[in-house]
Amino acid sequence: MNFSLNEEQKLFQKTIREFCEKEIKPIAKKIDQEEYFPDKLYKKMGKMGLMGMTVPQEYGGAGIDRVSYMIALEEVSRVCGSTGINLEAHNSLGVGHIYEKGTEEQRRKYLPKITNGEGLAAWALTEPNAGSDSAATQTTAVLNGDEWVINGTKQFITNGDISEVVTVMAKTDKTKGAKGISAFIVEKGTPGFKVGQLEDKLGLRGSHTAELIFEDCRIPKENLLGEKDMGFVGAMNILDRGRTAIGAMSVGIAQGAFEESLNYAKQRQQFGRPIGKFQAVQWMLADMATEIDAARLLVYRAAYLEDQNVRFTKEASMAKLFASEMAMRTTVKAIQIFGGYGYTTDYPVERFYRDIKLCTIGEGTSEVQRMVIARQLGL
Repeated sequence: MNFSLNEEQKLFQKTIREFCEKEIKPIAKKIDQEEYFPDKLYKKMGKMGLMGMTVPQEYGGAGIDRVSYMIALEEVSRVCGSTGINLEAHNSLGVGHIYEKGTEEQRRKYLPKITNGEGLAAWALTEPNAGSDSAATQTTAVLNGDEWVINGTKQFITNGDISEVVTVMAKTDKTKGAKGISAFIVEKGTPGFKVGQLEDKLGLRGSHTAELIFEDCRIPKENLLGEKDMGFVGAMNILDRGRTAIGAMSVGIAQGAFEESLNYAKQRQQFGRPIGKFQAVQWMLADMATEIDAARLLVYRAAYLEDQNVRFTKEASMAKLFASEMAMRTTVKAIQIFGGYGYTTDYPVERFYRDIKLCTIGEGTSEVQRMVIARQLGL
């Protein structure tokens, strides 16, 4: 059992960290406060292969392993959670579903233009009345001649307003429940497809979260993604990958908060010495460092299992559950170490604190993760 990254992964990590420090960290506050979407940044990330990380090179991707993908998400989220969630939703969900379930023709048609940084991909499952119970999807798709006609509303869709392509889950057989849901590829600009309300959020404010509305939206018959009525099964498989990625994102946000806190504890003087010399602060930092390492190992384990083509549903949920709740605890401690300054926007720890909460909700709440884990234990 080897707990070390290989040399290629170490070099990849170093390259991504240098890019993040130079290109993302200086504008992270602007991204958050102005809900700013830096198009040029995503084009640069596209040229680096970050917009199609696990997609094979023949379809325009970088073809890296899953552990390296986790490394990239952690490094990006370490400086900017908004950029991290955009990369995660694009790679794991939007791009991932098309690659995993798409035909050869669909892969060659759509993947190259969403892996080069010129356009994003979104993934639309959640609805106003179908959150944790995603099988309660009310959006419908009816085959009419050579076209599918989609009607319904999707909610809380990351990148929904700025993506070139959206994967949409819709009921194709209302009598079958979860077994009557199919997935479809819908392109931006398709008649009957429009963006509704943009959410005004607590955190991850530089990531656009949109309502998507479909009113007699007609798409070609060949835009069915995967088998008819098997969309829910496909979506659950994609969510396993997304949950591991949310775990990596959580580790990154926690690592960012920890590093800021450690540096501050060494510099901030009170009672004639650095506050890092006080046991109360030392123990908080020790707990933070220990839990971050534990979460990172859970994330790497799930990613490794995926690379081995071994089912990792339980391990993905464990990684997401522990990492997201660990990061909540870590960011609370970070603000406590900074004291009054931590409650201001002068330092990034308040942003980390706001950003991490979504990681305990998106891709399945903590409660859903516990339910999944329990089921995998045979309960």
